[in-house]
Amino acid sequence: MVDRRHLLALIPIPFLVLAQAELLASVLSGGTGFLLLCLVVGVRVLVWWLHRAWAHRAAERTRARLREAFLRSPGTKAGEVATLVTRGVHDVTPYVVGYLPMRVLAVVVPLAVMVRLAFADLTAALTILVTLPLIPVFGALVGAHTRERTARQWDALATLGGHFLDVVKGIGTLRTFGRAGAQSATVRELAARHRAETMSALRIAFLSAFVLELVATLSVALVAVPVGLRLLGGGVPLHTALLVLFLAPEAFLPLRAAGAQFHASAQGREVLAKVPEVVERAGVEPPDLSEAEIVLDSVSVRSLENFSLRIAPGERIALVGASGAGKSTVLGLLLGFVRPDSGRVLVGGVDLAEIDREKWLAALSWVPQRPTLVPANLSSGEQQRVALANAVARRHAGLFLLDEPTAHLDAETEALELKAMRDFTKGRTAVVVAHRPALLDEVDRVVTV
Repeated sequence: MVDRRHLLALIPIPFLVLAQAELLASVLSGGTGFLLLCLVVGVRVLVWWLHRAWAHRAAERTRARLREAFLRSPGTKAGEVATLVTRGVHDVTPYVVGYLPMRVLAVVVPLAVMVRLAFADLTAALTILVTLPLIPVFGALVGAHTRERTARQWDALATLGGHFLDVVKGIGTLRTFGRAGAQSATVRELAARHRAETMSALRIAFLSAFVLELVATLSVALVAVPVGLRLLGGGVPLHTALLVLFLAPEAFLPLRAAGAQFHASAQGREVLAKVPEVVERAGVEPPDLSEAEIVLDSVSVRSLENFSLRIAPGERIALVGASGAGKSTVLGLLLGFVRPDSGRVLVGGVDLAEIDREKWLAALSWVPQRPTLVPANLSSGEQQRVALANAVARRHAGLFLLDEPTAHLDAETEALELKAMRDFTKGRTAVVVAHRPALLDEVDRVVTV
């Protein structure tokens, strides 16, 4: 889901760090190579600039993928989706642009520095090797609290965004019944909770930054002070001492930067943790619905519990039951919009979760209970007729799903629509949610939910 191709631009960085330190130590110890040093510094700046440009492009591609994944995720609340696709996906940018590169450099740069210093000054290399793990250890101790606080902060934001969306959608009803003021107070309470959680997360971030900076500074001092004393005593050449002094901070710098970016990208990681399970590979081709048996195998979700159903190829069934029993949920399962908490939906022996969603939906013809046509100034009955006409026009469809298709039609129109559906569904598999007796006469089997 996260585009990581920009990390390839970091390959030259460790070599440029070593080259810059070598040349700088050589120039300051009386050697040559000033022009080459300027060239290396310029190349290092150019490489970093190119990496940042590619990183922002990678972040944009990642945001686009996340928006698509969240919008296509079945069963996700509208309020949470609205928060994820707006504020949420933008919080991923610091993770892609800042944290991922620093995490890579925090591994390769210290390793390159220690290998070089092992040949120049083994004592300094061993000192770095001993003190270097202190930064990730202290960072992990503080990071455990950061993850908890960030999760609470995100939950507060998602709750606030979802509730605010619900209030906006229902503001007319709230004003009608005089409840707008009460909901305003609720929104203020949720905003205050989010503010408190944000300040708590920021306090931990500042504490972590202080701890990491202190540990890194002391670690560099443990390398620099002994080298300086040995230089004064003649125990180490000037070039070697300068090389150690220039490379020691470079070994700790990526770890310090990674620690800082860890907190800046905390919200982004929380958003990525909510990415639905999306099959990255191409999905399985849908089976031929004219021959495939559809099976709901001990499915449990929402109001349904251990619901099982077998639909033979070409069979037309009606789902009946009390309001809220789960009839529309069964259609949602067949569409793939709802995923079962337990059990499976099988099509021709293939789990529906493994079938390519776009190709599966292309093989269906579906009429929802309340069709929405935008733009269209039509009555409920007119919208129902247009939706039915569109469904019948899908001649290639092998599965016909109808949710109360004649609920808003008069008797005469209903008779005409039933005739059209009778002709269209002949030889095709059809599942109809029905209350009206006329619909029950058009099916092969009635199933009570």
